[in-house]
Amino acid sequence: MGEATPATDALDAQWQRVRARLRVSFGDAAFNSWLKPVALADEGLAADGDVHLAVPTRFMRDWVANHYSERLREIWRLENAAVRRVVIHVRPSGATQSPQAKTMVGQPVDAPVVPVRPAAIAGAAASGPQVREMDDVERELSAPLDPRFTFDSFITGKSNELARAAALRVAESPTVTYNPLFLYGGVGLGKTHLMHAIGWHIRQRFPERRVVYLSAEKFMYQFIRALRFKDTMAFKEQFRSVDVLMIDDIQFIAGKESTQEEFFHTFNALCDQNRQIIVSGDRSPSDLEGIEERMRSRLGWGLVADIHPTDFELRLSILQAKAEKNGLTNIPQEVLEFLARRITSNIRELEGALNRISAYASLVGKPVTVTSAQEVLQDLLRANDRKVTIEEIQKRVAEHYSIRFADMHSPRRARAVARPRQVAMYLAKQLTSRSLPEIGRKFGGRDHTTVMHAVRKIEELREIDAAFAEDIDLLRRKLEG
Repeated sequence: MGEATPATDALDAQWQRVRARLRVSFGDAAFNSWLKPVALADEGLAADGDVHLAVPTRFMRDWVANHYSERLREIWRLENAAVRRVVIHVRPSGATQSPQAKTMVGQPVDAPVVPVRPAAIAGAAASGPQVREMDDVERELSAPLDPRFTFDSFITGKSNELARAAALRVAESPTVTYNPLFLYGGVGLGKTHLMHAIGWHIRQRFPERRVVYLSAEKFMYQFIRALRFKDTMAFKEQFRSVDVLMIDDIQFIAGKESTQEEFFHTFNALCDQNRQIIVSGDRSPSDLEGIEERMRSRLGWGLVADIHPTDFELRLSILQAKAEKNGLTNIPQEVLEFLARRITSNIRELEGALNRISAYASLVGKPVTVTSAQEVLQDLLRANDRKVTIEEIQKRVAEHYSIRFADMHSPRRARAVARPRQVAMYLAKQLTSRSLPEIGRKFGGRDHTTVMHAVRKIEELREIDAAFAEDIDLLRRKLEG
């Protein structure tokens, strides 16, 4: 801040106390991500009561203004009542600032702040201003991390609290804790969000660590490319030199024997070097079909944490948080509750529905009501209404084969009961997103291996018995209709 004077020394001391309070208010993760890089600008505190701060990028300026501005001003005023508002400049290292590249915070208090839209976020550098620049290996191997997907923006409920806690523990630990951490759950429940949050947190907390995140599909394509150009040694050296390897959607390499073989050896090499591995999938390691037994065993070595389908309270919390974050004040509470009740499939569809009705209100210029939401979301609501439950499958199959519904849960093993029960297990696997253990629990607390056996048995019978296959297809059409 130029030459030191008693005034500038006092302002520096105030700023350090403000920073300390910001850390307490928002926690280490948010502070390290967005507030730690904020610096006191050369202008300091002007005579008009404006205190000037500097950040390295426009993206960071917008993010700080949108998410932390009001609290920042409040804390400054606690330290110095002369502060009227906070002015945030964009000041890259060594750059001269143009007068336009600044955001004023605090006066008037209710001044609107333009939300950071997904397009703007996606355009930001993947490394972000809050972490070190990626090295060559990370740049070549890793997919970009989405700045929206942090621990702060992850809404926690009963269905995902274990997965989030495990992810945060791995991200914050200076040593390898659970190796691997395996996250699993259905589509759109937050697995990828947690993977990105882990990556951001580690890069911020341990900038010396080399972090690589990519999908199993990209891992396979990079391996195929190495085979094609006879460069497998470089491929092996690159992947085995990382400190944290995150592989998303491991089920994609099911049946891909060569890719599984290479991943198996990479996995073992990193474990031997005590490097952290995080993997996600759509089902638990023991339920992954088309994955070699030794690989399933390795994936279950550490901590396996599942993310269950969301309940009403969590869906409503997610909608409220998204509406507040994006300034969607025109969406009434009863509409949010309607969406949370009717759209139960996954979080992506839920957020997409909110975006659609918000766009409708903006483009058509009509207020959002439950009735208008029903009209705009007809297709989505119909799709969610058609979701089949395991109980419905059990009832339909029991009726079809003239057995009691209770036989679906009973220990009876008579063929007349066991075969329809296997059919119901097979259809539950085909028509629902439930995991094999969840399906087993719905059939009288049976083990997941019983469900796996039932699925294989029905698939075998379908191949050799055309009449039986037609019977199964008829049941399926009835359930889906």
